[in-house]
Amino acid sequence: MTTQHTIVVGAGIVGAATALWLKRAGHDVTLIDKGEPGMGASYGNACILASCAIVPVTTPGLLPKGPKYLLDPKFPLFLRWGYTPRLLPWLMKYLSHANDRDTRRIAKSLTHIIGDSVEQHQALTLGTPAAKWIQESEYNFAYQDRAAFEADSYVWDLRREAGFVPDLIEGPAVQEHEPALGSNTSLLAVNKNHGFILNPANYVKDLVKLLVEMGGTFVQAEVKNFDLSGGHISAVETDQGRFDCDQAVISAGIWSKPLMQKLGLSVPMETERGYHVVYESPSITPRAPLMVASGKFVATPMDQGLRCAGIVEFGGLDPTPSKAPLTLLRRTVAETFPQMRATGEQEWLGFRPAPSDSLPLIGEVGSTGVYTAFGHHHIGLTGGAKTGRMVAGLITGQPMNLDMHAYAPDRFR
Repeated sequence: MTTQHTIVVGAGIVGAATALWLKRAGHDVTLIDKGEPGMGASYGNACILASCAIVPVTTPGLLPKGPKYLLDPKFPLFLRWGYTPRLLPWLMKYLSHANDRDTRRIAKSLTHIIGDSVEQHQALTLGTPAAKWIQESEYNFAYQDRAAFEADSYVWDLRREAGFVPDLIEGPAVQEHEPALGSNTSLLAVNKNHGFILNPANYVKDLVKLLVEMGGTFVQAEVKNFDLSGGHISAVETDQGRFDCDQAVISAGIWSKPLMQKLGLSVPMETERGYHVVYESPSITPRAPLMVASGKFVATPMDQGLRCAGIVEFGGLDPTPSKAPLTLLRRTVAETFPQMRATGEQEWLGFRPAPSDSLPLIGEVGSTGVYTAFGHHHIGLTGGAKTGRMVAGLITGQPMNLDMHAYAPDRFR
């Protein structure tokens, strides 16, 4: 029996997980990325394995509220106005899903990918050095008061229906449970059975190192095209030469969009610009990862310090960070953790892939032998291990018992 050779394009968490599961299934695997493993969007996320993050941004009521949010300097949603003409076609499709029926459909489909995220990452790393990066923990949501929590009732109802029921802590008990919080937080929604990654970049690097130790190959090269001359993939063409293959997987995040165009598919996917600030050697940190509802950012204790990540900005792939998102993030962090001091700060801007229907693209493109594994918005780390397992199962003829139509890569035809 001839060993199948699969090329995986993109060495973030999704690509690394896909490559590992394929290698374990007996495939010859080559992982290709134009950069170093784990240094794209996988580098700068909030570190959370956020199993309960099943509800998309496009909830009912977003359409009338959207303009007000964009004009409010205290709301964590920003737009580079010069980019608006390019953004509008995608934005109209995106906002069309801001209704109850679509929100419930999307939430159900996301639950299948991220609802068991900690277990999936543990399965991916069992018995390997990469397991040391995974920490089981609570994932807590901080609110100013009961009214602010109840204003999110629609989202929490959907989470409860999916099995995520928080324990509520109120009043002075909040600071007893989480001493890092200031007095302006008087309600904590505690979600058990979650987790986080101590250092996402090093985690992915260790996964790729493991792949190579198992006999896989990592190549740093930029993919230029696919050879589909016979109707089925036979090679991937890069700036470092041609690599023959039996299958290929596109898992390059936002950079997957131009690669899909090589296959004749135009994916309505935009860049969600995400920011973080790492506070080095902080004087105080939360006991567990914390979503601060007022600022829509997550504070996670990690090996580099306290990473505060969040803020959504639409504005394309310009590598220049905007001042306003970082200013708002710092102000909200100071309000949330008034006693915290740090020896230094590190800023980061990265690019998340945002399909117009908030669902990743997972599956085969027609009968080409080209598979997709990208488009996770802000849940790439959370869903990376499960997505890799799903794609590997499709390629090896051992698919999960799951209806994959919601993630079909040609659903936008």
